Amino acid sequence: MRWCITLFLTLLTATVALAAEFHVSPSGDDANLGKEEAPLATLTAARNAIRAMKQVGGLPEGGVTVWIHDGDYRMSDEGLTLTSDDSGTADRPIVYRSIPSETVRLFGGIALPAEAFHPVSDASALDRLDPASRSAVLVVDLKALGVTEYGEFPDRFVEPPVIPELFCGGERMRVARWPDDGWAHIARVIESGPAPWRNHPSDRLGAFEYEGDRPERWKSAPGVWLQGYWCFDWSSETIRVKSVEVEKRQITLLEQHHYGIGSGNPAPRRYCALNLLEELDQPGEYYLDRDTGFLYFWPPKPLAGNEVVLSTLRTPLVQLREASFVTIQGLTLEMGCGHGIEMTGGTGNRIAACVVRNMGHEGIIIRDGEKHQVAACDLYDLGTSGLSLSGGDRKTLTPCGHEALNNHIHHVSRRRRTHAYPVHLEGVGIRLAHNLIHDTPHQAIGLSGNDHVIEYNHIHHSGLESDDCGAFYMGRNPSERGNLIRYNFWHETGSDFSHGSCAVYFDDGTGGQTVFGNVFYRAAGGDFGAVFVHGGHDNLVDNNVFVECKRAVGHAPWDDACWNEWLAGDLWRQRLLEEVDITQPPYSDRYPDLKGFLDPVPKKRFNRATRNVAVRCDTFSKGDWETDNNWITKEDPGFVDAGQLDFQLRDDSPVFDRVHGFERIPFDRIGLYRDELRVELP
Repeated sequence: MRWCITLFLTLLTATVALAAEFHVSPSGDDANLGKEEAPLATLTAARNAIRAMKQVGGLPEGGVTVWIHDGDYRMSDEGLTLTSDDSGTADRPIVYRSIPSETVRLFGGIALPAEAFHPVSDASALDRLDPASRSAVLVVDLKALGVTEYGEFPDRFVEPPVIPELFCGGERMRVARWPDDGWAHIARVIESGPAPWRNHPSDRLGAFEYEGDRPERWKSAPGVWLQGYWCFDWSSETIRVKSVEVEKRQITLLEQHHYGIGSGNPAPRRYCALNLLEELDQPGEYYLDRDTGFLYFWPPKPLAGNEVVLSTLRTPLVQLREASFVTIQGLTLEMGCGHGIEMTGGTGNRIAACVVRNMGHEGIIIRDGEKHQVAACDLYDLGTSGLSLSGGDRKTLTPCGHEALNNHIHHVSRRRRTHAYPVHLEGVGIRLAHNLIHDTPHQAIGLSGNDHVIEYNHIHHSGLESDDCGAFYMGRNPSERGNLIRYNFWHETGSDFSHGSCAVYFDDGTGGQTVFGNVFYRAAGGDFGAVFVHGGHDNLVDNNVFVECKRAVGHAPWDDACWNEWLAGDLWRQRLLEEVDITQPPYSDRYPDLKGFLDPVPKKRFNRATRNVAVRCDTFSKGDWETDNNWITKEDPGFVDAGQLDFQLRDDSPVFDRVHGFERIPFDRIGLYRDELRVELP
């Protein structure tokens, strides 16, 4: 037997030394050697073949490419995991990529055959269904198909649970809910529960009076969960119902909301009910009975000829754990319960020209490591966040060097409505450039850390159902400084009911940031500004253009008492002196403004706004701003074509005369670009 293995490895080594490549195809066989005419069947087999090759002769010159041929690769039981054993080197990388112009799809679910669906015949289920739905809804027995793991809904959650979801024709179907669109409003708060933000202690459960009588239909449901904006419009949470008292039109929740029920923001408090058979009343909705394993579904199109998939893979479709110099290119990853791609540690990995969609949680996560890149990827229709990047050492301010370039990220936060960012950056020294980010219910870019660069991005339609938010957000840690936000285009931020929304939000004491060379169009709502600072100081807003913003720059100052309270509090002492030490190098050297920051003495605290142009804005500034050399006008300052959102300034623009030293903004370079990875633009 041993000589057979030796012979196989010898043949394998000879083949790879000649070709430096493997081929994988759905029609292949893992017993093959991976040649083009005799491909392997799985990516795991290709990974194992490379491991075997490395043991025998090492990586060939130029590295190894795994060519993945057109087709679907089901990964419902396990994803592809790469470790340090699967690393390449800088000059001998390992590349997993699709054949050019072919479509390669990795999916983490099980296909449900059309013939497994039947009309509903169970009397109790029919009784729960709306009469108009009974003839249209079909049911499938998942246990009969071997699917027995359904996950659980916790009694209270912000981060959604890892559970199967249904997809038809490549699109995410919707868990049966009420109302079908939008939100129901709380008629009256009966008991808020604890509300520490307004000094209201309570050990009672939250309860409210509802409008109408729809909840009467839920009396036979085994469980009812309500997702709601219970207090603040930047904080959504899902909580199980304890009771529905029909005669009082009163709902009592089973768990307390951490802010209490009540109007922390001016808009009405709102909620919706999830996963109810009683509310399965539209095509494209489904309900999973976790006790019986029966899945009820109203197909939006005929099942014959349309793929129906139930996501089952709970782990990421692709994982890299301390692997280095690996490229994943040209793949479509979808229909998993968890994340699309998760990378931890390592050096020099690249995710390029991939599509990550229809995932239960995040699209791509990169934790730690250095010099990783995500380029020309499309991330959309994701349960929570789109792209998360972290790395570097904040104690030493050592950058990680990660980059996210030329990605299109949109329509995320399907299952978690707030703080599920299309992009989140954490650590030191990440560059986010030339991305198109849009259509998100809450904030578009979240940031923590130091010395990040956010440039040449196009961000629009954020904060669509939330309030007190920004398209960009950071806050509550004044040691996080040195971030540069330049040459971005921000427009259409906030919701119709915003009492405060903005494009760039420096919250709760944030200072030491630079906003340079951006264009803001209709990017301020309520009483904020397009750039809004809450409490912080030493922020610079320079050489920007503001168009039709209610206010260009806003500031809500803190008085000395408020500042001293924050400085003496445990949160800031931990963040400013324990997690890092702002009184010592490298912080005291890199950020001179931090000198004396912790001293509890009266100070003048200002932000600066210089060399900006404000066009048809109601006001320019509010709060403590040092303003100089800004031009406020109601006239067109010489845009190339404002009607088509081309805010590039013509050569004869009066801005260059009216604003001394104004530097041309490279507006034509903002956003996505064509290259060998992104051939077409959306």
